[in-house]
Amino acid sequence: MSGRGTIERRPSRRTTAVRSVPGPPAKGPAHGPGRRRGKRLSRLLSNSLVQGALMLVALVWITPLAGLLISSVRSEGDNAADGWWTALTDPSQLSLDNYSALLKDSGMAAAFGNTVLISVPTTALVVAIAALAGYAFAWLEFPGRDAVFLVVVGLLVVPVQIGLLPVAKLFGAVGLFGTVAGVVLFHVAYGLPFAIFLLRNYFAEIPREMLEAARMDGGSEWRIFSRLVLPLGRPAIASLAIFQFLWVWNDMLVALLFADSGSQPLTVALQSQMRQFGSNIGVLAPGAFLSLVVPLIVFFAFQRHFVQGVMAGSVK
Repeated sequence: MSGRGTIERRPSRRTTAVRSVPGPPAKGPAHGPGRRRGKRLSRLLSNSLVQGALMLVALVWITPLAGLLISSVRSEGDNAADGWWTALTDPSQLSLDNYSALLKDSGMAAAFGNTVLISVPTTALVVAIAALAGYAFAWLEFPGRDAVFLVVVGLLVVPVQIGLLPVAKLFGAVGLFGTVAGVVLFHVAYGLPFAIFLLRNYFAEIPREMLEAARMDGGSEWRIFSRLVLPLGRPAIASLAIFQFLWVWNDMLVALLFADSGSQPLTVALQSQMRQFGSNIGVLAPGAFLSLVVPLIVFFAFQRHFVQGVMAGSVK
């Protein structure tokens, strides 16, 4: 060795940055079979022949509604003399006297109010209880959860007619027979199994990672349910609300048995009018149209959510 210190050179270690090479795009809803099915459906609906067939079907469905509307604004004499289509060429036959007389009828006005008092609370109770139960069955762990859910599913096959007589006796014993509350409770009891089944299956499709992340952030179960699950489940909840409202609004069997003359809805009132005045089209036509137009308004108001709920899960 020399007197001078030798400097040993060590090979330098160079770190080489590795750039990630982007792979092929993941096949999601925009590239998967659902997208292709949507394109095929769009091309099919753009066909002029298909559009003509759809317009024909729509015309067939709309014609009775138009006839009911025109008959409701014609006098009883005009309806008895000729068909409703003659008013299209003679608009002088049209008048709102039938609706004025119908609204002045205290019995029909009370029946319309009873229908609202029955349909709105029933729909609200079924949706609220089913949403809570559906979340519990989908994401909460408790003893006997699967067994209880199987019992709920089993109740779907029980016909309404089986429970009419026993429930009528029970309501008579507790003083609910012949009241609006009795009709509401019956509809709620028989609407809950399907509602719970529907919302439980929809809530179960929510990614588990989202709920676990919310729990790690300190969110309580109620906060997760109200701030995360309910907004994500809005299409299914809207679809359920529409179905339940239409079912209760158009029901006559349950109301005919459980409601008395003071709590009868519009369907029972129209049926009694038909029994008493079989040819009184001046009362039946406007009453039937009023009972029909409210569900139509509800459906078209929530149509967007209804379509989303029906199509939920069809495209993966």
